[in-house]
Amino acid sequence: MGMMEKLDARTDTLAREYLTFRLGGEEYGIDILKVQEIRGYENPTRIANAPVFLKGVVNLRGTIVPIVDLRIRFGCLNDNGEAEYNAFTVTIVLHIGNRTIGTVVDSVSDVVEIPPESVRPAPDMRSAVDAAHIKGLAHVGERMVILLDIEGLLMSPDMGLAD
Repeated sequence: MGMMEKLDARTDTLAREYLTFRLGGEEYGIDILKVQEIRGYENPTRIANAPVFLKGVVNLRGTIVPIVDLRIRFGCLNDNGEAEYNAFTVTIVLHIGNRTIGTVVDSVSDVVEIPPESVRPAPDMRSAVDAAHIKGLAHVGERMVILLDIEGLLMSPDMGLAD
């Protein structure tokens, strides 16, 4: 397989428009097509014996939606070792396969268009996120955005959300 074919195979899996959000000091981007809506954070109903990052569930127009706090999952906590809930804290409601999952993040930045050719492979870097779930890095103006494979991340066995 030639270099061009390899590149084409890779760009096919990359989105063009990303919703960007902050977790701790880093900015991440996810495929906008997976985003159903963005909501203010509301306290979910707790689930007994759930992992600490699974905050509980909310009823979203008749659908029971698990709420995952990505900040807790990735250790993006404040000096007291807590995830802060404030006016900027939002829940991004995602459509993953046939599931609806809410993810809590520090704040949502914006929607950016990133052409696949400007996405660079992620070097071995210290990121809160497992490298297997990072699609690449992109410069957006002065900002560095880490592009996440949010579906692979949320459906990975250690999240406990897969059927």
